[in-house]
Amino acid sequence: MASDDIALNVAPFFILYKDGRIDRLIGNDIDPPGLDPKTGVETKDVDISPDVAVRVYRPKSPDEKQSEKLPLLVYFHGGGFCIETAFSPFYNQHISAWVAEANIAAVSVNYRRAPEHQLPIPFEDAWTAMKWIASHSEGKGPDEWLNEIADLNQVYLAGDSAGGNMAHRMALRTVTEGLEGVKIKGLQLIHPHFWGGELLGEENDWDPKDLFVVENLWFVVSKDIKTLDDPIVNPEHDPDLGRLPAERVGIYVAEKDNLKERGRHYAECLKKSGWGGTVEVVETEGEGHVFHLFNPTCDMAGELVKQLAAFIKSGCRG
Repeated sequence: MASDDIALNVAPFFILYKDGRIDRLIGNDIDPPGLDPKTGVETKDVDISPDVAVRVYRPKSPDEKQSEKLPLLVYFHGGGFCIETAFSPFYNQHISAWVAEANIAAVSVNYRRAPEHQLPIPFEDAWTAMKWIASHSEGKGPDEWLNEIADLNQVYLAGDSAGGNMAHRMALRTVTEGLEGVKIKGLQLIHPHFWGGELLGEENDWDPKDLFVVENLWFVVSKDIKTLDDPIVNPEHDPDLGRLPAERVGIYVAEKDNLKERGRHYAECLKKSGWGGTVEVVETEGEGHVFHLFNPTCDMAGELVKQLAAFIKSGCRG
């Protein structure tokens, strides 16, 4: 018999029960692939394994044939590793706008979610997607769109919240395990979901109930995590942090986001790690966690898309 005992109440997003069940209160809708009339961006879905799928994006075709291949954005969706998908209206609309603004190709990764699939399973699914992308490096991969338009020497990894954590992990994994044919030029972490054993700055003023949720979520999504200073949770303690392959990192935080201290801390840890790239922290005033997904038509959401696109544009051929 199913138990109604709650392990973690993250309403209005999701509720986790002690017997391992989850009620996903949002993130269950999907946008079908196809042509987005607002941006001219076209999408299609590809199953790359029995457990992993991706949504591939290509921008509106120019009047003349594209002479050079386009930078490739690889995106990992957020949701605390528990909710949302790559096919959610939130993500489909956001990435379509980003692809149109930056004139890039994109792959958005759909991975298995916790608590049914504990970490590191979502990371393994993300790595499966990375290897599938790499198979297109010589223009002979299984997807014709990527073969035709994606420049795998100009790859940008990005994600929001838990997806930002995942983008960071995948970037490091290309170094520790190798990923031939792919060059990571940039990393873009939007309101990234990290934590640690010691509170930082304004985290000391949090409501204890909010602290309980954020801290205990890690132990719900992974039975292998024993401490909040595990490198998966706190990159400050990752001995490979200084090996991050990206030349540039953009950290995007929001003034009213409880996780903003973690984004700033990540930037400081990178600077101290011996990493040789450049990192920039961009803060959106007056907004909260992933505001651009919940309110994509607001002025600040539009500004964020422009900032994300400008980061890639400024690195092209650089």
